[in-house]
Amino acid sequence: MTTTSPPTPLEQLRASVKGTVITAADAAYEQARTVFYGGFDRRPSAIVQVADAADVAAVVNFARAAGLELAVRGGGHSMAGFGVSDGGLVIDLSPMKGLEIDGERRTLWAEAGLTAGEVTHAAAEHGLAVGFGDTGSVGIGGITLGGGVGYLVRKYGLTIDSLLAAEIVTADGQLITTDAEHHPDLFWALRGGGGNFGVVTRFKYQLQPVDQIVGGMLILPATADTIYRFIQAAEAAPDELSTIANVMTAPPMPFLPPEVHGKLIIMGLLTYVGDVNEGERIMSRFRALAPPLADMVRPMRYVDSYPPDEEDYHPLAAGRNLFVDTFDERSAHLIVDRLQSSTAFMAVTQIRVLGGAMARVPNDATAFAHRQRRLMLNVAALYNNPAEAALHETWTDDFMAALRGDETGVYSNFLGNEGEARLREAYPAATYARLAQIKRRYDPGNLFRLNHNIQPA
Repeated sequence: MTTTSPPTPLEQLRASVKGTVITAADAAYEQARTVFYGGFDRRPSAIVQVADAADVAAVVNFARAAGLELAVRGGGHSMAGFGVSDGGLVIDLSPMKGLEIDGERRTLWAEAGLTAGEVTHAAAEHGLAVGFGDTGSVGIGGITLGGGVGYLVRKYGLTIDSLLAAEIVTADGQLITTDAEHHPDLFWALRGGGGNFGVVTRFKYQLQPVDQIVGGMLILPATADTIYRFIQAAEAAPDELSTIANVMTAPPMPFLPPEVHGKLIIMGLLTYVGDVNEGERIMSRFRALAPPLADMVRPMRYVDSYPPDEEDYHPLAAGRNLFVDTFDERSAHLIVDRLQSSTAFMAVTQIRVLGGAMARVPNDATAFAHRQRRLMLNVAALYNNPAEAALHETWTDDFMAALRGDETGVYSNFLGNEGEARLREAYPAATYARLAQIKRRYDPGNLFRLNHNIQPA
């Protein structure tokens, strides 16, 4: 009599999904466990490259029954490395690339494995767009669930302001559709509350008419005066203009003169959605701030705002984010002084002028509750030697503290592993309390905890 051994847990997992299950025994494992930012060396027991929502549900049920830590990976850009578990399971959404566009209704259903660049290119064929961020390789799931601050923020608001519905697998393995009328509490929470409530497998967006823009990169020499006047010009511009000012040490880019390399510059990313002639007139205000070192601002297709990404780029970075309502000449001088004091190979302060459509939505309408803030700042030090991590983390902490003064607030999508106090800054007390109640309803066991975690009430 022949006896058959019961299937191992790994065999059970493989049998339950249509997608690919990758373990350390597979050649694809090293690449599959690598996330965008360097410095994370986590080794999951298995990575499941899911084929569809049924696969997601199967892995959720397996992880819950086995008591395994569960990571959910879209584009893998989490600053805290949340897209990979150490010893647990990873749901890798990247194979889920389904996309349906209704050009007449200007709506789009997109599966969660798509990137911002992929969706933008597909929508561009119809002269339409969703406002995502400023990096094409970012997964649409992470940026949407955190809020979404990008090139169209002043004209069309946050990414979540275009979100119409979502399909989500909850902690009990159920696939549900949520929108303003169905599970409205969950729909509210998904718009800013991150991945705390389940695995979103599809998003439905309202598309906006965006085809030709006036935009691109404008590089100016950075002095305190130029920085301050750049921000003044951005705030004075109409809502059609959204700007990102990267004040940074100039890398050796081929279009910059060699004598500029290593000096402070403003790498301005500008996007004007509207009449081309008016856009050119607005851009002339920025060109007049200082003689440009490089000027790539021109009438262009919006989709060209997302250039190809470097696939093997995995930077080591110390970064901090903050919202501020005060920015004056002193702030600009402080940025110059602190950037010049850094020993990193690249030190950056990114300044995003907010307002416009983003600010016209009430703070309590979504879980993203920083609608009225004036500016969002990121400070970062990029370095090569892991042994220098503590040095650069201290520099960013001190820099952030000097910039913020008594102000509070952080954007969850740019938050690293910075502790409970900083997490609470992402959500005002009333918002956090409501999120905790919704978390208890949809994930009482806190299965989805590898994120900026909101504990169930």
